[in-house]
Amino acid sequence: MSESSPLTGVRVVLIDDSNTIRRSGEIFLSRAGGQVALAEDGFDGLSKVVDTNPHIVFVDVMMPRLDGYQTCALIKSHPQFKKTPVVMLTSKDSLFDRARGKLVGADLYLIKPFSKETLIEAVINHTQSQQ
Repeated sequence: MSESSPLTGVRVVLIDDSNTIRRSGEIFLSRAGGQVALAEDGFDGLSKVVDTNPHIVFVDVMMPRLDGYQTCALIKSHPQFKKTPVVMLTSKDSLFDRARGKLVGADLYLIKPFSKETLIEAVINHTQSQQ
């Protein structure tokens, strides 16, 4: 992997109901070479996961219709995606929230707002073994 494009060939799904978070995540990840699919809720996100077979999924905790915990649990319960890393994105940082994320199979818990470096580092750390 080159220094300027550390995520070349990495497929990412970013699920968040905030347009700002989706766009900033897309910019950070695509500029690092990642292929990014965006979704604004859990239902849309699940179809993007099936369509793109991502290396990693970022999912917001608080979303309408299908929240991040439910979305993560559904991804992890599917045989094809149970080993796909799921990173929870949230502004809630209590011990209870982290424990609930672990219970549904989340691999990492990132607090918003995240930095470009934090996002890219999470992808690299959770996808190296897959490539």
